[in-house]
Amino acid sequence: MNNCTKFTCLIIFFALMLKLSALNIDDNVPNFEAINSNEKLWKFENFRNKKYVLIFFYPAAMTGGCTKQVCSYRDSHDQWKNENVEIVGISGDQVKNLTLFRKAEKIPFTLLSDPNGKIANLFNVPTKKGGIIERFYMGNKYTLTRGVTSMRWTFLISKSGKIIYKNNQVDPTKDSQTVLEFIDKLK
Repeated sequence: MNNCTKFTCLIIFFALMLKLSALNIDDNVPNFEAINSNEKLWKFENFRNKKYVLIFFYPAAMTGGCTKQVCSYRDSHDQWKNENVEIVGISGDQVKNLTLFRKAEKIPFTLLSDPNGKIANLFNVPTKKGGIIERFYMGNKYTLTRGVTSMRWTFLISKSGKIIYKNNQVDPTKDSQTVLEFIDKLK
């Protein structure tokens, strides 16, 4: 076998290993933790066997599509509470970005900072290079930095910790409603 062929085989092997290790429907989600927008440690294990957990990954705080997605969850928050679901938004933003985003949009649920993409990698959500954007809020200019930019994916995790819903083709304006409709079908 020449070097090119060996290299190709290695790439295929590692791609298959990544595919096998990706979290899919019916897989158990391992415990993970991150710092939230209140600068406190949030742990997935605190919700296991207690609540459903809805996790949505979004590219960047205070950007167009992401704001629409987050606000769709905000606007339907009472419905989510009635379904006993913990909502968690995750991005590669620094904690201070999330604190500002939460305040600016009056977000009533958890936002987690994943600047190194560790949680995104756990869920096999693709990431790319982070970035810096500037935004104004209440007359002040803010520079928002994120370590990675994750793709827009959504997961619903059962009380026992298994993935029961996965969407990697998310429409940011309809994400909340789409998952609520899925939950309705479970009843």
